[in-house]
Amino acid sequence: MDISEIEKLVEPLLSQEAAELVHVEFGNEHGSQILRFFLDKEGGINLDDCEHLSNRLGALLDETNAIPSSYVLEVSSPGLDRIVKKEKDFIRFSGKAVKLRLRLPEEGRRNFKGILRGFENGQVIVEGEGKRWAFSLDRIDETRLDDSAEV
Repeated sequence: MDISEIEKLVEPLLSQEAAELVHVEFGNEHGSQILRFFLDKEGGINLDDCEHLSNRLGALLDETNAIPSSYVLEVSSPGLDRIVKKEKDFIRFSGKAVKLRLRLPEEGRRNFKGILRGFENGQVIVEGEGKRWAFSLDRIDETRLDDSAEV
């Protein structure tokens, strides 16, 4: 099962729990398969929320045999440098500092820092270094909030 199928499987449960799926990672680390869910909710997510959601997600994944081999399940908050990848998140975090990495270089570089100005006409808008950039989602490798920057 790939990540998009896992996301579709868990979305109803997370919706029921009023939790937001921010990001999912699945891969091998130190010889073990690790499935990581980064979740958020209104007012933030705490340790008790993570434990509760880990139990619920683990039960669902086991019940559906979504991952037939053994794996380690981790559930955590997205942190201060959370990933921003959905259109609604680019709108929600407009005005915040971000670090953006492109899949392929533009203007001779892949990394950009600036202030997120939202999502317009299918493009992420970022201002920085006296410029305004617009990037389509398919060109972006990763965007993170930049808690270290001053706005």
